[in-house]
Amino acid sequence: MSELTLGGYMQKHERAAAFGGSDGQAYSVAIYVEEGPDPRGLYGAALLFVRWSPGGERPVGHLETETLAWGPTPDAAADRLKAISLYDVKSELEEAIVRAPAEW
Repeated sequence: MSELTLGGYMQKHERAAAFGGSDGQAYSVAIYVEEGPDPRGLYGAALLFVRWSPGGERPVGHLETETLAWGPTPDAAADRLKAISLYDVKSELEEAIVRAPAEW
C-alpha cells in the first residue's frame, strides 16, 4: 500500500496521519467503523478527525465524515478507507470543517 494512502501512511509511520485545517487547527485522523451491520448486512466506515489544543497536548473536540465505505465485515470496511489517498482525507477534513457549527 502506498504511503500516499491513509493505510499506507499509518503502516509506515506507525501513527495517525495529521493535518492542519483551514480553520488554523491541528487534527489527527482515525477510522471509525459502525458496531453493527446495516439492514443490508454491511458495516459502514467513516473518518473521525480529532481536533487538538493549540499546544497539541490534549484533544479538544472532533469532526466526523458521513459514511464513506461499506464492507461485509468491520475489517473490510476499514480496509476500504485505508486505501483512500491522503489528499482525499484532507478534502474530507475541509468539508467537515465547513459543515461544523459556527460555535465550533
